[in-house]
Amino acid sequence: MMTGLSSNGETIRLKTLKELAEREQRALRFQGGHSLCAGCGVPLVVRTVLNAIDTPVVVVNATGCLEVATTRYPSTAWNVPWLHVAFENAAAAASGVEAAFRVLNRKRKNGRPIPFDLPEDVRIIAFGGDGGTYDIGLQALSGALERGHRFTYICYDNEAYMNTGNQRSGATPPLAHTTTTPVGEQSLGKLQQRKDLTEIAVAHHVPYVAQASISNWQDLVRKIQMAVQVDGPSFLNVLAPCQRGWGYDPSQTVEIARLAVETCFWPLYEVIDGEYRLNYRPRKPLPIAEWVKTQGRFRHLLRPENRHLLDALQEQVNREWERLLRKCEGRLLEV
Repeated sequence: MMTGLSSNGETIRLKTLKELAEREQRALRFQGGHSLCAGCGVPLVVRTVLNAIDTPVVVVNATGCLEVATTRYPSTAWNVPWLHVAFENAAAAASGVEAAFRVLNRKRKNGRPIPFDLPEDVRIIAFGGDGGTYDIGLQALSGALERGHRFTYICYDNEAYMNTGNQRSGATPPLAHTTTTPVGEQSLGKLQQRKDLTEIAVAHHVPYVAQASISNWQDLVRKIQMAVQVDGPSFLNVLAPCQRGWGYDPSQTVEIARLAVETCFWPLYEVIDGEYRLNYRPRKPLPIAEWVKTQGRFRHLLRPENRHLLDALQEQVNREWERLLRKCEGRLLEV
């Protein structure tokens, strides 16, 4: 069972995904009929996020898979106020929307007329992929976090520029095959380390930062409910596997996200006012090979002559996991 707080402070208890999906009219906020790929992890992120929030929402959407595949003229999957902006300025646009609501609320409080019926409490949610967040939109995100706008930025991390053909991004893991880091006789995939965007967000000293996965939906729901309540900016980095770019059967999306957590490649944790809390600790972490072998982009690492590369990747995961455990200092808040 999952226990969390709603935006108005009430306790919510959700036992099943069906119960989450049927929460009043929230299931209508993001509808079917979009053209995202079969097995895409992104709609799982969006629907879970929007169904978890009680108050009215305004969505700001950076260019990317989510925007392109959900708003093909003349149809849309969105049933909330929705703003499409470029790759690089989703956080800047969300800042402007938040500032506009503050001004309108101040006018209403002072008895001045406003041109439309304004809800008392509106949450601004920005969605961006890893390309539009780790890389192209990082400057705008950094500025918005530093200025302290009250909004929640959610990165759906599928670890490459999937919208434009699976080019490597700052989120792409080392040794992964992409169209711009191909595996061949002269190349073993991406040579650089992936950017630790969650820690970059923490470095901005914002009230709430978290890392989540579509495989642990109850943890994701609780984190969303935490994020939208804080008085200031919040940031969530959510792993959302891509079956086309990663190379696996579409039916395995959630399982592959789960393996990323169980191997400690993608730890679930949150940082509240600078204090780290671990949200899930595998009883017996699986070897990273259990995650790697499920994906075509890492197929070359399973060759005997590349065993040393897989061992090096395991050592890196172990180091990062131990570093996180030291930061958490035994604080475990498990859902």
